[in-house]
Amino acid sequence: MNPIQEYFYRIDEPERSTLLFLRKKILESDPDNITETLSFGLPFFKYKKKMLCYLYYSKKHKQHYISFYHGDKLDHPLLLQEGRKKFKILLIDGNEDLPLDFILNLIKEVKQYIK
Repeated sequence: MNPIQEYFYRIDEPERSTLLFLRKKILESDPDNITETLSFGLPFFKYKKKMLCYLYYSKKHKQHYISFYHGDKLDHPLLLQEGRKKFKILLIDGNEDLPLDFILNLIKEVKQYIK
């Protein structure tokens, strides 16, 4: 098992399945340009080798989230900045349906800011 797989298998269900599904969909959304790496012990997604987004757990909110680079340029009420300079996060509520289309649209928007 590689370190990225190990990260996900340390997460309890049902969050693990949700995050693995999200991971798969992010990678499939642009297989020629989006890659995955482990940085700072977290799964990062890169677009053309530049930072795109990452997954993490918020102790404050007690939820997993996806954090978007260039999030400061995204304007949506569900995104939280909370003092971050370049990132905004979207909390992933395990009790609700994953807003997959919304997430993929945010990723598409962020890709426009990556040079």
